[in-house]
Amino acid sequence: MVVLSFFTEAPMHPYRMQQRIKETGKDQIANVAQPNSVYQVIERLLRHGLIAIKETSREERRPERTIYEITEEGRRTVHLWIRTMLAVPERDFPDFPAALSVMVLLDPEDVRRQLEARAETLARHLQELDSSGYEVPRLFLLEDEYRRAVTRTELDWVQSVVEDLRTGRLTWSEEWRCRVAEALGQDSGA
Repeated sequence: MVVLSFFTEAPMHPYRMQQRIKETGKDQIANVAQPNSVYQVIERLLRHGLIAIKETSREERRPERTIYEITEEGRRTVHLWIRTMLAVPERDFPDFPAALSVMVLLDPEDVRRQLEARAETLARHLQELDSSGYEVPRLFLLEDEYRRAVTRTELDWVQSVVEDLRTGRLTWSEEWRCRVAEALGQDSGA
């Protein structure tokens, strides 16, 4: 969607697309950080008729350069994708909740150390997301605003769990885990 959206600005070649992605910070929200990934996305968009070749040229001693443009089908598709992604929450399966669901396999002290490390990383990430230095309308910074809000909320929550682990309000032992597993197994009829 990010790559296709740039073609609504103007026809361009893949190298220019990569520059625009970095200039606008979209490499922070879309998995197109590697130049090769932009070429792969462009090939898929071309194969599906969402973009077309506008022109191909070659300057002396330079490789051939293909400029692509969005098709009408591409315009309709990018609008559909935007509407869908704005309206319908994505059902994803991130690793962190999965790790939380089985963290009982580690001892509480180990979990606390791991969550402290996560909190440090989140705090650094939150500082990196500060867009107060940009002098552009808020409309163009909404994705950063959203990412800051989500990161701030996660950081606050992780810090609260770390505090509960530190004070002993949240704890467990191997024996406790085995008793709970046994009780749950008996309740389910297994």
